[in-house]
Amino acid sequence: MGTQGMTKDGHGPWRMLAGWLLAVAVCLCAALPLRAAGAPLRLGAGDSGFALSTALRYWHDTNADASPEQAFARAQSGGFAPLPHGNPAFGFQTGAYWFHLPLENAQPDEPLWILVQEYALSDSLDLYLRYPDGRIEHTAGGDHVPFADRYIRYRHPNFRLDLPAGQRIELLLRVRSESSMQVPLMLYTPKAFAELMRDAQFSNGLYYGIVLALLCYNLVLWLMLRDASYFWYLLHTGAFGLVLFTLNGYGFEYLWPTSAWLADASIPLSICLALIGMQLFARSFLDLRTRWRAGDVVCLCVIGFFGLLGLASTWLPYSVATPIASRAVLLGVLWIIVATLVMLRRGYRPARLFLIAWALFLTGTAAFTLLAFGLVPQNFWTQNGVQVGSAMELLLLSLALGKRYASLREENIRIVQETNEKLERGLVDRTRELRTTMAKLGEANVKLREYSRRDPLTGAYNRRHFREAFGQLLAATEGGAPPLLAILLLDLDHFKRINDGHGHPAGDACLIHAARCIEAEAAPHGGLVARFGGEEFVVVVACTDAAQALQFAEAIRLRIHQTPVQHEGQAIHLSASIGVHTVRPGRGAVQEDIIRIADAALYRAKDDGRNCVRHSPVDA
Repeated sequence: MGTQGMTKDGHGPWRMLAGWLLAVAVCLCAALPLRAAGAPLRLGAGDSGFALSTALRYWHDTNADASPEQAFARAQSGGFAPLPHGNPAFGFQTGAYWFHLPLENAQPDEPLWILVQEYALSDSLDLYLRYPDGRIEHTAGGDHVPFADRYIRYRHPNFRLDLPAGQRIELLLRVRSESSMQVPLMLYTPKAFAELMRDAQFSNGLYYGIVLALLCYNLVLWLMLRDASYFWYLLHTGAFGLVLFTLNGYGFEYLWPTSAWLADASIPLSICLALIGMQLFARSFLDLRTRWRAGDVVCLCVIGFFGLLGLASTWLPYSVATPIASRAVLLGVLWIIVATLVMLRRGYRPARLFLIAWALFLTGTAAFTLLAFGLVPQNFWTQNGVQVGSAMELLLLSLALGKRYASLREENIRIVQETNEKLERGLVDRTRELRTTMAKLGEANVKLREYSRRDPLTGAYNRRHFREAFGQLLAATEGGAPPLLAILLLDLDHFKRINDGHGHPAGDACLIHAARCIEAEAAPHGGLVARFGGEEFVVVVACTDAAQALQFAEAIRLRIHQTPVQHEGQAIHLSASIGVHTVRPGRGAVQEDIIRIADAALYRAKDDGRNCVRHSPVDA
């Protein structure tokens, strides 16, 4: 019994000690956050720059109504929390954010430090420094404070920190902004900050130099070529350069250093202008108007939306317009990529380089936009992705424009060559057709000329042609060509009776028959046969003497008389009276006189009973 009681009493003190140690451990664990919250960031010897994100603690004052004293008290009580995963980007938020950090400077030769908020778009920054004697110093910054009030004229808000060596100083920063809540705080010595400014000036100068060079180069091309694609490229490049000029704080530094309204409105306005420029450029480059009408309509609708958003951003709250414009960048670029893929599927080769350019731009823009919404951590690529992506995009787009122009030039050359070949082939065809037409026209002219010399009823020559041809024969006779010319005037006997008795169609048939009979006799002798008028015909033929002329005339008379005309089952007998006159060379006879003499011989044949041949009594 006693042994058991002693055992029990022996364990009692150990159990009490274990309970006390457990209580102390719990208290220590409870006290650790408070100590961590109060542990200062030691600025050790040799250090010249600090990224404060891992050491900062923050508190979201949703109503934005806390005073600095309340914030200090909350920090002392452990009411501030570490940054989530050390990420100083919270996205678009309402209210105010407080950031607390105790500092202890262990560098006696560096009492002056510079605090830099490496995000240019914060509206209001209030820095409170509490020294060991309880004194609090306040400094205001941000783009709602005139740029001239900044400690150093630099694009990022910055503050002077007087940190005496060996003293614990509490840093409290209040940030309120309608822009993205990003607070990448950096602490530098003056020398380190000067080096930072030098490097930043170089990198940003390089970027804007590229943009300016591309602007000048493509401006010259546009002035020379007057290609609308180059103009829209200039608009896109200039507008997007203005976006980054504003995002990087240069707009507030150089363009509107005292205007808080422009500092806020310039962001959504420049973004909308850049989106309009990129859509117009894509529409022109891809030739959507002629190659894809539905895509062109969508593109115009997107441009209209961005135009309305830009107008609305002049009166919409900055906290509303900027997130919409930021999201619209991704949507605008995605639409351009979709349109480019469609044009690639349709065989538009210049769209390949265009697609690569916009893919790079989308990557950089997506990184920057996701950072603005606090969805990705802040690092070099998320901070500078939009500049890297846009620089590559602008360079590739400039190359794509050159390739597109070369492609269009080659296509134009091909079209011109094909057109020239078609024109040459067409010219050859037209020349052949023209030659054929001219030949046909010549034949038609010959026929027309022949028809103009012929009697339309009998087909014999008409009186006008006879006079021309007879005049030429007389001239040839004067030259001594033929020995003698005989002219025969022939008249069908009692032709009026035929017309009256058988009708005019029968008379026409008789005239045609008589002409054929005369031509049949004259053709072997090369005679000229013409209808002289009515039922009269005239024949001119070369002969050796008057007897031969009379013999030729008698042969004609007999053929007409012995060959009846068959008309509508009736045989119509014809006869003809012929007057003959011969012309001897060298007499210089006049054509009218010769015809008059031959006509007198014809009347003698009629007076002698018709159906006979009579020679003129005149010795030609």
